[in-house]
Amino acid sequence: MDTYLVGGAVRDRLLGLPAGDRDYVVVGATVEQMRAAGYRQVGRDFPVFLHPGTGEEYALARTERKSARGHTGFVVHADPSVTLEDDLRRRDFTINAIAQREDGSLVDPFDGARDIEARVLRHVGEAFVEDPLRVLRAARFMARLAPLGFSVAPETLALMRDMAKGGELAELAPERVWQELSKALRSKAPSAFLRTLRDANALVAVLPEVDALYGVPQRAEFHPEIDTGTHVELVCDMAATLAPGNDLVGFAALIHDLGKALTPEGELPRHVMHEQRGIAPVVALCERLRVPNEHRELAVIACREHLNVHRIDELKPATVHELFARCDGFRKPARIAQLATACEADARGRAGLDDSPYPQAGILRRLHAATLAVRSADVAAGLQGSAVGEALRKARIAAIANAR
Repeated sequence: MDTYLVGGAVRDRLLGLPAGDRDYVVVGATVEQMRAAGYRQVGRDFPVFLHPGTGEEYALARTERKSARGHTGFVVHADPSVTLEDDLRRRDFTINAIAQREDGSLVDPFDGARDIEARVLRHVGEAFVEDPLRVLRAARFMARLAPLGFSVAPETLALMRDMAKGGELAELAPERVWQELSKALRSKAPSAFLRTLRDANALVAVLPEVDALYGVPQRAEFHPEIDTGTHVELVCDMAATLAPGNDLVGFAALIHDLGKALTPEGELPRHVMHEQRGIAPVVALCERLRVPNEHRELAVIACREHLNVHRIDELKPATVHELFARCDGFRKPARIAQLATACEADARGRAGLDDSPYPQAGILRRLHAATLAVRSADVAAGLQGSAVGEALRKARIAAIANAR
């Protein structure tokens, strides 16, 4: 029985990145041997165990055979005869198909270390096409690795295009699509996720509402990048800069302009009412991918309110109060700060404007803080029923006026 460190821990060490979870593969062992050694089995579809001391994952070496369409259509085989190379061969990319012995030396049958040095994301073998989720995984890895200089190997991109053309991406479980998308939004360059999928002709299958934004023009005086799809890429990357690792703000940034794809051609490049037009596609996308409620709610708010935040200085105190109320900002105060960050990402996510000041974010937070400082006990003494709420509303509006 031989044990090897595999996957991301080995890859990230070679990249000089902080170590994440450590996963191991065990060659030459049976389920019974692992249990007898004190390991606790947790794998439902294949033998995965938790170490009795460290809690780290140990999986028996296995192979996979395609048995049906989709991401889950595989038959798994694991027994002592499966070799380390057999196990590494089933993996997606060469940079993830490297094992490390206990003495620190590498087992690298598919030249993953060479591809790390060359900054290339390359598939391991032709079995890559059997799992449509790998198209999204490639895009998600690029969201993390593009800032390090990585690109997708031409032959891998060609396979991804074939997979997109085959239609299996439409069969991916919504939860798995959301999982890959949210990981990409937590990365440093979410734009690379979008570009990779678009280069593979796969974005239209995964996020058709976002894909529809490419080629839609905007007014150059406000959007030097002109193309709305390019703008969304810039906004997503700016959100990743302003709120690192925050997929809540990142998702709001991603979908804030979906309404621009619905602007009548005769109105272009102006996009009057795009905030209202965008709500329906935002809701449709969230329902299709089963997006968590918190993400969905902020996404709708960012779509509907981002222009109001941009012109916060022009709004009357009562109108600002109404904005806070629509956003449920008194019951969920963190939401206003999140909205402010998403709107700043929108304003600075434009060609050549990434360093531009955005005082509106600070103003929005300051006015909101002023309303939160108003306590009902201080303004509603002796009042009952609806009179309490009205007194609180008036006091909050006054606090907004005073905080200007």
